[in-house]
Amino acid sequence: MRLKLVPFETSFDFFSRGALTGGFSVVMMAASVVLFLMMGLNFGIDFRGGTTFRTNADSEVVVADYRAALQPLGLGDTSIVVVSDPLKPENNVTQIRIEAQDAAVAAETTAAVLDALQGVDETLRFEAVESVGPKVSGELVQTAVLAVVAAIAAVLFYIWLRFEWQFALGAVAALVHDVVITIGAFSLLQIKFDLAIIAALLTIVGYSLNDTVVVFDRVRENLRKYKTRALNEVLNLSINETLSRTVMTSVTTLIALISLFVLGGDVIRGFVFAMILGVVIGTYSSVFVASAILNRLGVKRDWSKEAARKVSGQYADIDA
Repeated sequence: MRLKLVPFETSFDFFSRGALTGGFSVVMMAASVVLFLMMGLNFGIDFRGGTTFRTNADSEVVVADYRAALQPLGLGDTSIVVVSDPLKPENNVTQIRIEAQDAAVAAETTAAVLDALQGVDETLRFEAVESVGPKVSGELVQTAVLAVVAAIAAVLFYIWLRFEWQFALGAVAALVHDVVITIGAFSLLQIKFDLAIIAALLTIVGYSLNDTVVVFDRVRENLRKYKTRALNEVLNLSINETLSRTVMTSVTTLIALISLFVLGGDVIRGFVFAMILGVVIGTYSSVFVASAILNRLGVKRDWSKEAARKVSGQYADIDA
């Protein structure tokens, strides 16, 4: 027996509440922009600058103990990641990042961190100490923004070549919708925003695009198949035909992401949260944003009204 989250044949009218869904998307995007301007993002060490310590120890690393030892030092945002080396599995290496410290106390901070960690494991030693200044962090912010913009521009060009410009505008509007709302959620919740979140945003762009292209491919097929049907009817038919696939893909992806969110720990929780939000919003936007914009813009159909009338008359004669 095959599992069906959605019946294979559905007949939902996705444009009957177009004003409601469109208004909801506009309000959410506007609220996200306001939240970003008023509250900003809680940038992580990658974007604020800081110091990275690479440690090695003879005993197995316990991240909770390391974090508890550093907590009294008041170092601000601290990231502790266990680094595994397949070539040297016996090594117990960690990468510890702390917020940018004043240059005058940098040496004291390094000594204090070493003392605190050696209180947990006397064999611990520093293999490398590196600092990232505000200038480098500023460059990372600019590069991250350019990466997201370049990805969206590449999508616009790709869809424009593969389909028509109306499809491209619908797809890009959906991507901008997804990215803006995700950033708004991070502003509202003040979740740490670092390079991992940029990777999540780019992944969201790819996921949302995949969903949109699946729908648009079916739309293009049905436009050729049903040449006399109104565009909104073809869009509704196409979305219904791909709905089972869309829901199944989103649900199975969410099962994996929720498992990672619950069991994966603090290190990847921000990344996974962005992915969960992106999957939900990306599925919504593929149907209610990209397709709705395509319906409003219309699409050129190589089918004259005269030819349509002739074919309609032929079908009427056949039926008679």
